[in-house]
Amino acid sequence: MPLIEAVTRPPHLTARVQAHAPRSWYEIRNAADPDEAELLIYDEIGGWWGNTPGEIVDELRAVTAPTLRVRINSPGGSVYDGIAIANAIRLHPATVTVQVDGIAASAASVIAMAGDRIVMTPQSQLMIHDASSLCIGNASDMAEMAALLDIQSDNIADAYAARAGGTREEWRERMRAESWYLAAEAVAAGLADEVLPFRKEAEPEPALTNTWDLSVFRYAGREEAPAPVAATADDAVPSARPVPSPPPARVELQGEHGPETLTFTAGSVLTAERVAQLHAAIAPGPAEPVAPAVENHTTEPEPAAAPADNQPDPAVAPAAAADEPEWAAAVAHLMTPPPSADDEFTRLKEALL
Repeated sequence: MPLIEAVTRPPHLTARVQAHAPRSWYEIRNAADPDEAELLIYDEIGGWWGNTPGEIVDELRAVTAPTLRVRINSPGGSVYDGIAIANAIRLHPATVTVQVDGIAASAASVIAMAGDRIVMTPQSQLMIHDASSLCIGNASDMAEMAALLDIQSDNIADAYAARAGGTREEWRERMRAESWYLAAEAVAAGLADEVLPFRKEAEPEPALTNTWDLSVFRYAGREEAPAPVAATADDAVPSARPVPSPPPARVELQGEHGPETLTFTAGSVLTAERVAQLHAAIAPGPAEPVAPAVENHTTEPEPAAAPADNQPDPAVAPAAAADEPEWAAAVAHLMTPPPSADDEFTRLKEALL
């Protein structure tokens, strides 16, 4: 897009700066993207309000980011200073995106045309109109000012036509009517490229990358493996795998007619029949008759042992037993647990040893 030509200001037309407290009408900062810088213009433009473009032009030269986003929310101001800022943006080597955050009216709309791409935020507006000014003087002064304003308005109309197409006169007609464009209307008129969505579109989540080398398997992950065969209701439920029984234990005993071997499974219950078999195996056989030995000696009678102190007196014991309640004798057998198979097995081992 060609640069906007500045119209020479008549020597007798001067601008008087109003005295007010300094305020920040623009800001240059780093954006969230490390490759992008932002220029915010959020106030009136130009020397009429004390906001001269010299500072902003100097700071733009120091911006080295490859992309530049110019965000505008301004009612406009001095057309000369607006053209100076627009040309500084055009001359910057970065790719420039102009974003209208609220309003870009009058000279601010001229700055907006300097972007390589122009976007409107929702509910934002853009306004174009003919240049205006104040003049104090005679008829000649008034005529000279009128001619100057027509020249300046034609100059601005060329900027709109270069962006949106059309002729100078077509845009001058819209400017004379003071045309206000909503966001979608600005796009339809060619003054902007798009309207930003109300919300940022959800970005797809990046695919998770594994840090393990799954190539050692047949398939490197579920993505490369076929779908598993799903079980159906008709499939029979496999029966539980039988648990192998422990090996049978063998016990060798010395019986009447030689060694005998009893085989049983460890962990099985020792039934009364099995216990009887074990008892019969270890029972001693009939003893052989032994001739009595004849000894020729006289056996001395042994003295009677004195009763121990802790032995109960036979005369007192029946009386003590008689004092016990009858119910104690009735439930005595309930207090003694019957011998278990483990107890029988333990006694059997002791007998064998």
